[in-house]
Amino acid sequence: MILGIGIDLVECGRFLDWSAFKKQRIFTKKELEYADNDNANAEKHLANFWAAREACLKALGTGFGDSIGFLDVSVAHNDAGCPELLLAGGAKSALKELSGGKETRIHISLTDQDEYCAAMVVIETVD
Repeated sequence: MILGIGIDLVECGRFLDWSAFKKQRIFTKKELEYADNDNANAEKHLANFWAAREACLKALGTGFGDSIGFLDVSVAHNDAGCPELLLAGGAKSALKELSGGKETRIHISLTDQDEYCAAMVVIETVD
């Protein structure tokens, strides 16, 4: 059963002028390394990671705040290079509450075109 759907659209250029300090507060070390490894497209990777966080929180029916921090939702890539969402802390608790403790699966799709990046997240229970 689908529990939540979230989508977010981000303008890539907004990440160009961010300081290293600000990036470190919002993105994980692995996300920053992934973006830095493709320096020509670093801002697109960061925009995709941000869009993924926002889409995930929308699917959870919540937002960033006292109980969910920026680093509670992050993007990793599996061996095939596909993106996967990692939840920790408050985001993990919100997922548990949303699912009633049932096992869940989180699907994520990331895309970019010119100066925009988008993410879509679907959260479902596993039957």
